[in-house]
Amino acid sequence: MILVAAALAQEPKQPQKKAPPRGNTPSVIQIMDTRDMSTRVVYRSPFIFEAPNWSPDGKYLLLNSRGKLWKLPVEGGEPAAVDSGDVTRLNNDHGISPDGKWFAISAGNVYILPSSGGEPKQITKATPSYYHTWAPDGKSVIMCAQRNENFDLYRVPVDGGDEVRLTVSPGYDDGPDFSPDGKWIYFNSDRSGSWDIWRIPAAGGGPDDKNAEQITKDEFEDWFPHLSPDGKQMVLISFEKGTQGHPANQNAMLRMMPVSHGKPDASKIKVIARLFGGQGTMNVNSWSPDSRYFAFVSYERAPQQ
Repeated sequence: MILVAAALAQEPKQPQKKAPPRGNTPSVIQIMDTRDMSTRVVYRSPFIFEAPNWSPDGKYLLLNSRGKLWKLPVEGGEPAAVDSGDVTRLNNDHGISPDGKWFAISAGNVYILPSSGGEPKQITKATPSYYHTWAPDGKSVIMCAQRNENFDLYRVPVDGGDEVRLTVSPGYDDGPDFSPDGKWIYFNSDRSGSWDIWRIPAAGGGPDDKNAEQITKDEFEDWFPHLSPDGKQMVLISFEKGTQGHPANQNAMLRMMPVSHGKPDASKIKVIARLFGGQGTMNVNSWSPDSRYFAFVSYERAPQQ
């Protein structure tokens, strides 16, 4: 298993949606085979690459780097930039529609653009808004957005229309991802006092989020839950207890748990990798269409000058 580890970096004092610039941090883009937890390196770069999405046709990974989107062949090769028109400074909250025809991107607002590239169409009306997952029917996306000084989850139709608030907790809700059957939205939240994985029905948490269910509750800070397309496994990122937000340049773990009777079984969660990463490692869903593999990014400290 090829993983890059390093000492734990200093924690930021406050939770942050976006980590501060981390300088020249070489990236190692990897794919894990869940049958034996082995990994292979797809691409190494002296630049920061983040947040792989696996295309529905299984042919490429979509990542962001230097404010742009890039397509990287799954079998290796050089990444190719995607034309995003006048929208630049893209971050690591992006994704591919279920039919593979559209990309959703975040750059203050949320936009969609053809997967072949082109001029994006803005679908949100307020900032900050961060895309995280397409609905399985492709008609809407779920985002994390700050409104009235609080981060909650919202649904936005891709053809235009008003956003719909899905969570109302005073806690910080982030990282939403749909279950493959479209029944649940999984997310991470600090509403319990630490960062844990939760889920709500697709229609929302209901009055006072009474329909929200807590999935994890242990000694780690858990972020970015992603279910495999077959609905049988969940993978997530976990940090040391007390870590604020999802900072870059941290010792982190990838953990996995089985899904039993439609619900992840936290009693059977296990560590499958330890790495140096965090922000950018796996912010968005990166499972392969056949549910056997998922992609992630680890990072290396640049040599001292």
